[in-house]
Amino acid sequence: MTSSETTAGSVRPRPVVDRLPRYAAGKPPVAVDGLASYKLSSNENPLPPIPAVAEAIAAQTDFNRYPDPLTTKLRAALADFLDVPAEDIVTGAGSLGALNQLLTTFAGQNDDGKADEVIYAWRSFEAYPISVGLAGAESVRIPLTPDGRHDLDAMVAAVTVRTKVILLCTPNNPTGPILTAEETERFINAVPSDVVVVIDEAYQEFVRAEDAVDGIRMYRKYPNVVVLRTFSKAHGLAGLRVGYSVSQPELTQYLRVAATPFAVSQIAEQAAVVSLQNFDQVVERVQSLVDERDRVTAGLRELGWFVPEAQGNFVWLNLGENSTEFAQLAGEHALSVRAFGNEGVRVSIGEAEANTRFLELCAIYTKPPQRS
Repeated sequence: MTSSETTAGSVRPRPVVDRLPRYAAGKPPVAVDGLASYKLSSNENPLPPIPAVAEAIAAQTDFNRYPDPLTTKLRAALADFLDVPAEDIVTGAGSLGALNQLLTTFAGQNDDGKADEVIYAWRSFEAYPISVGLAGAESVRIPLTPDGRHDLDAMVAAVTVRTKVILLCTPNNPTGPILTAEETERFINAVPSDVVVVIDEAYQEFVRAEDAVDGIRMYRKYPNVVVLRTFSKAHGLAGLRVGYSVSQPELTQYLRVAATPFAVSQIAEQAAVVSLQNFDQVVERVQSLVDERDRVTAGLRELGWFVPEAQGNFVWLNLGENSTEFAQLAGEHALSVRAFGNEGVRVSIGEAEANTRFLELCAIYTKPPQRS
């Protein structure tokens, strides 16, 4: 058959693509007469970047040039901020970009044709199975405990000779609980030292639990630990796509090979640097969202709802088969929330008015969820 005779239907992707779930981004709210609409479906920061960042973005003019592939200024700023060597930082297009670089480096198909295994809790970050599958590896999903936490004992038991990477999401998205320092360290010591343990801390700035794990402390102590962080959430830079990983030289030497060139634009780099320079203002904004999160959580519990420990910028409703019904009802009140099949609903913390309307909706809903 010549190229002119080839039809589009004969072009097929890699077999794994047909087996992967599609990433479902949070939908915008539907307009409702008489109501302001609010998007609570994507864990976005409802507040804009701090003024200094907006000014820095407006001042950028060098878009005709490629960005610095090593994001030298940002890594230097992060090195000072985190008190780590700049050489231990590898940037990416959001923490998801950094994760994809990591999986490409350490998990995939072996020479014997068998796939490496990547273990993670489920449900957790929706992109995990997609990223793992596209890397050529096999997902090993370990169910969460009834209160939405990682079952670390079951995750240890799932380790095999083919396990190459373990993903720990803390706070867990979409359920909210953190991993403690004690249990995480015990877990790291229980798995083989040649398995890469990824501590995904996309929501780290929102954590207020005193016993929460600090990924940077774990990275300093264990050569097989990688920390993922992002500027998308607390810093309000989701649209600029800038994140990073932190790991010791034994790992970064390989991560740099797999890093996507020019993944972080000059506008994203400058915005992130300026946001770090004004981190006190970022903290004030984050605290306002934490206060709203705590108000929402307390309000839900007063209404009789079971809510897992919420340490991110979202809350989880264990609605099960009623998840779609609740999401549709929220839409009728000009609120978009994120339903996950028949498992539950994640609601991002938004503007105060949005949060109040959400609580009012929960007060009239007749099927509050309980711990399963």
